[in-house]
Amino acid sequence: MNSVFIVLPILTLLMFDLGLTLQVKDFKLFLTKPKPVIVGLIGQLVCLPLVAFALTYVFSLPPIFTVGFMLIACCPGGSSSNVFSLLAKGDVALSVSLTALSSVITLFTLPVIMEWVVSQSGILDGTQIQLPVGKLVMQNVFTMLVPICLGITMRRYAHEKAAKIEAVLSKIAFPCLVILAGTFFVQEFDSIRDHIGEMGLAVLALILVCIAIGAALSYVFRLKGAQRRTIVIEVGMQNAAQAIALASSPFVFNDVRISIPAIIYALLMNVVLLIYTYVIRKISL
Repeated sequence: MNSVFIVLPILTLLMFDLGLTLQVKDFKLFLTKPKPVIVGLIGQLVCLPLVAFALTYVFSLPPIFTVGFMLIACCPGGSSSNVFSLLAKGDVALSVSLTALSSVITLFTLPVIMEWVVSQSGILDGTQIQLPVGKLVMQNVFTMLVPICLGITMRRYAHEKAAKIEAVLSKIAFPCLVILAGTFFVQEFDSIRDHIGEMGLAVLALILVCIAIGAALSYVFRLKGAQRRTIVIEVGMQNAAQAIALASSPFVFNDVRISIPAIIYALLMNVVLLIYTYVIRKISL
């Protein structure tokens, strides 16, 4: 079965679930508490791509993996970050607001950054890597923006139904991400096995460096407690489902190999952040 029939429905479902958790006021936290929101957005939208680009040189990643590596760095947040923020006793309202804002902002930043990355990646196997920017934007609109807006609308005008649906979806969101990553892991097992050394180290470095950057930004801007923990999670955690969808979609890159960094990231990210939340909860006892 074509992978698009797995990845796009799952991404759409995850984004609809995210929309069910959002309210219009979540987009307005910037007006009442601008500093933590700005810090989080700087970490997600500026620091992450810069760190990822530097790491592609440190680990001498080939073009196909450079594109995939940068793709995961350009897809911040996702609904899972809100769950981890809750587990780490973070500022959930801040986490939700950052997820809401970054999901919209990356509709514009991701195509610009990735178009530049692809132009710098050269030729792979005699074929120039292609990025149809228009199709990328349209896929993000229909698989991310529209489902999020539908979720927000349902929560606003049919709150009880939205709550019941969200109660179900929240339980299957994480398993869906695991199924998604697992399916592609099996499908591309040979390629992942051949490159797990370089890609595993690069992805782990990306997660750990970005967690450190989140902590450093929080320290510099004097954020404390719950806000600091949330910034660490939001800067360190990426939307792997979105990256896998863009890499494998026949409408965008149409190359499952580009999704390999995101697949490895999805597996390692959850392990690292589960350890982080466990340590934080132990310290807080």
